[in-house]
Amino acid sequence: MARSLLEAAARARENAYAPYSEYPVGAALEVSDGSVFVGSNVENSSLGMTLCAERSAVAAAVAAGHRDFRRLALSVREGDPPAPCGACRQVLGEFAPSLSVLSEANGVSRKWVLDALLPEPFSLGADRSRRKSV
Repeated sequence: MARSLLEAAARARENAYAPYSEYPVGAALEVSDGSVFVGSNVENSSLGMTLCAERSAVAAAVAAGHRDFRRLALSVREGDPPAPCGACRQVLGEFAPSLSVLSEANGVSRKWVLDALLPEPFSLGADRSRRKSV
């Protein structure tokens, strides 16, 4: 199952728009019912407006009515398997603090649990369980 999620992320990576960094990233986010939502990074010449693959996948899942995330897979072509950036960790943590994250590059993979990557997330103190309702 992890292999198919990584393959979905690799396919999404092929749709990335990364003319500035030349670092295409694909993400595949599995939700509680087994559905998978993909995203790719979409860069912008105003670099702060760039959308990471992870947040792109989260937006697709939420737009389809899903807020209960199980696993995330990331795929890049070169370098080391990346962990989500800080902004993506915070967004993912809003929905799934214990999310399983699998990342692959050049056939090498790494695995993390999100709350180990983001041990002290920002919070306004609201009850997180209320955020899962649609």
